[in-house]
Amino acid sequence: MDEELRVVTERLRAEAAASGVPDAPASHDRLAATGDPDELAAVLTEPGQPLWARELAAFRLGSAGDRRAFESLVLLLNHRDPPRCAAAARALARLGDPRTARAAAALATNELRVAYALHPVRLLVELRAPEAVPALITTLERRLRPHDPHRRVALACVEGLGDLGDGRAGPVLNDALAHPALAEAAVRALARIPGQR
Repeated sequence: MDEELRVVTERLRAEAAASGVPDAPASHDRLAATGDPDELAAVLTEPGQPLWARELAAFRLGSAGDRRAFESLVLLLNHRDPPRCAAAARALARLGDPRTARAAAALATNELRVAYALHPVRLLVELRAPEAVPALITTLERRLRPHDPHRRVALACVEGLGDLGDGRAGPVLNDALAHPALAEAAVRALARIPGQR
């Protein structure tokens, strides 16, 4: 079992145990041990499955490259619980589904869900897809408004744009220099973009 799967499995086992459902820990252990992808996929479509079971099935399928997990992982990527978002992002990065970058870009730029955009932003950077730079620029531009409370998302955009090294990010990174919480990261990001100072 790889380390990421072990961490996810332990977190979800604790969640199953805390659910108060007597057979939840045994159900968790069965899902964690099964080698049958069809059994895991069934959990994603059967009504009444608990969230921990859906997450475990989606993470295992996604990590194995089974595209039946895509929709569930995208929903988890935008969840209010950061560990769920992080696990979904890791599985989506492994999944290799061509729809992933478009979905992550839509989540990163959705102003109604911006509080949960951190992991979609980071996933876009990891994917290095064509959608990444425009989505990060849009998200960062919105975060530069006065009194925006989503500094972690803004910082992830600044750092991600530096990692991507695309010249289109120069203007928004220069704008970020005026924001004390972002200035140092913006200087580093600009230094990584050819032709920028």
